[in-house]
Amino acid sequence: MTCYDRQDLGLLLLRLGTGGVLAAHGSQKLFGWFGGGGIEGTGAAMEMMGYSPGRQSATMAGLAETGGGALLALGLATPAAGAAAAGAMVGATAVHAPNGFFAAGGGYEYAASLALTAAGLAVTGPGRLSLDHALGHAVNRGWMVPAALAVTGAATAVVVGLRNRRVREAAAESGQETLFDEADAVFGK
Repeated sequence: MTCYDRQDLGLLLLRLGTGGVLAAHGSQKLFGWFGGGGIEGTGAAMEMMGYSPGRQSATMAGLAETGGGALLALGLATPAAGAAAAGAMVGATAVHAPNGFFAAGGGYEYAASLALTAAGLAVTGPGRLSLDHALGHAVNRGWMVPAALAVTGAATAVVVGLRNRRVREAAAESGQETLFDEADAVFGK
């Protein structure tokens, strides 16, 4: 008989809460559920935020959030799930960075918190109350953590870098370049 400890329960709560929020958020993008814009509406919004092409960006962000969130909640493929979700939230952080830290002012506080929690779960693992544990950690090996975080980190850096360049170019054309100085300080020029 297996005895679960408070660490297992704590990881379960973190996974269910973070994964559930991410899956719901992503389903707004993919399916238009919970008042979301679906692929078309989110794609148009992504274009306006500098993520191009918008429809593809909406699909990728929606899949990373919905899939990553669902897998985190289940505790399955935790390194890949956490890394994918964290990457999507870093993309959201880039959009909110010009508004400062606090979410009340439109800042990146919430997106960064989700990114850090998802990355933390990828590193820590799902605990014993998970599908990864039940399946003998077949898709949760130690080497998968740095691999998933490195691949996602590199892809996210490219996507956010291209987005930041598009935003800077659009701002320069309209004479509003100073709006993005804080984002450049956070994410680099």
